[in-house]
Amino acid sequence: MRIILCGFGVVGQSLVKLLDSRSEDLYARFGLKPRIVGVTDRKGSAQESSGLDLSRLIEVKKKFGSVKKYGNGKNKQTGLDLINNLDADVLVETTTSNYKDAEPGMSHITSAMKQGLHVISVNKGPLALAFPSLMELATYNQVLLKFSGTVGGGTPILDYAKNSLRGERISSFAGILNGTTNYILTNMANGMTFESALQDAKKKGYVEEDESLDLDGLDAAAKLVILANWIMDFKVTLPDIKRIGIRKVTTSDIQKASKNNCALKLIASCNKDLIVSPKEISLNDPLCVNGTLNAISFTSEHSGTQTIIGRGAGGIETASSILRDLLDIRQEISKN
Repeated sequence: MRIILCGFGVVGQSLVKLLDSRSEDLYARFGLKPRIVGVTDRKGSAQESSGLDLSRLIEVKKKFGSVKKYGNGKNKQTGLDLINNLDADVLVETTTSNYKDAEPGMSHITSAMKQGLHVISVNKGPLALAFPSLMELATYNQVLLKFSGTVGGGTPILDYAKNSLRGERISSFAGILNGTTNYILTNMANGMTFESALQDAKKKGYVEEDESLDLDGLDAAAKLVILANWIMDFKVTLPDIKRIGIRKVTTSDIQKASKNNCALKLIASCNKDLIVSPKEISLNDPLCVNGTLNAISFTSEHSGTQTIIGRGAGGIETASSILRDLLDIRQEISKN
């Protein structure tokens, strides 16, 4: 399986390390022999039609800060150049989520599908802004669009709702979908001010470079769009979400919740409306998790409410979700 990898930050590098360390195991167990034929980062690219040396790729990135030094150091091809010019089977899109126009991820994904490539995206921007039309484009071009890592990182939230509850009709769901805000609110419950909790989260590397993605609920809203479309068959995009972040949460709000035997959490919910907003959650509710954990409760007609809890972010966790998607694509290709 020939792969083009757009984006070579923490997730992209974690994926390469994972594929390198498990190469023999993946072939023995699943018949999967992934070859990365092209990689781009912000400064340049590397390509090799027979497959890049993964260990060397990591070394070059670590030493020079870019993959462009892998070859002659003059490799400035963009992601679109690689997609349009290389023979490949799958595009893995890991560039930064952009909720204004979703670029460059949107162009990468649409171009790849038009070229007949299957796509795996952990970039939420294109899906948040154009989920229905991207799924239509995938169907039209007879390719697969996979995105397990966009919600829950390594925790298989999307797979669980779609496959483990197969045959059930999910009527609603609600969850903590952003680990950063959960960490901040947990620290506030332990006595910190909002500002000190935010600074602590920044020191630990939990906060996005653009902090509004976390604090204003954009990240949680993007995940809510993906869940609502995928699980509930909605046709919604980011502007359809009613969204309030956590910037205005005060110490008195936290204390009030505590008196009610509750904790204040940023909850993304899908019932009749799609809302991201701080909400009091009972301390006895399984949804009431602390730290950077994510949790989501699905309510279905016959099975009642079930909650899935796990780590929401992290390079290796998200890389593991990409690998799951690769194996699904391998299975579908084998069937056909």
